[in-house]
Amino acid sequence: MQTTIRIIGIDPGLRRTGWGIIETLGNSLRFVASGTVTSDGDMDLASRLCQLHDGLAEVVHSYQPHEAAVEQTFVNKDATATLKLGQARGIAMLVPALAGLRVAEYAPNAVKKAVIGVGHGEKQQIHMMIKVLMPKVEFKGNDAADALAIAICHAHNRQSVTSRLAALMA
Repeated sequence: MQTTIRIIGIDPGLRRTGWGIIETLGNSLRFVASGTVTSDGDMDLASRLCQLHDGLAEVVHSYQPHEAAVEQTFVNKDATATLKLGQARGIAMLVPALAGLRVAEYAPNAVKKAVIGVGHGEKQQIHMMIKVLMPKVEFKGNDAADALAIAICHAHNRQSVTSRLAALMA
């Protein structure tokens, strides 16, 4: 018997951290909620990280996901920005881990491949495919849409891992 699994996808960022909640049952996906946690750019770094932590903790508490997926950080030319993004990503991984969730990580290209079939694509292609996969989806902004894509990627990947484990057990 299959059970519904609720997944939170998190797109980390210091200014805006997107989140998206989906449910998966077998091959079907269902949209639950999405949004963005923001931090105040006028505050010091530690306070901003606390804002992200508290906002994500509230989302996890409210929606009670079973599993979490976070996008891996890409390295860019600005070392300071990369470091700050890494710290925000640490919060994005810490919050679900503290709630007892398994946290999976996915590279941006893996997320794109899972959603649109190729590892490179425009955000508009991803947004369109999310709407095809979950017709009742609602998201405001790229961060929430990216988080939903991360959750979809995890839903696809967790199915293949589960199928492989079942085949090994048979």
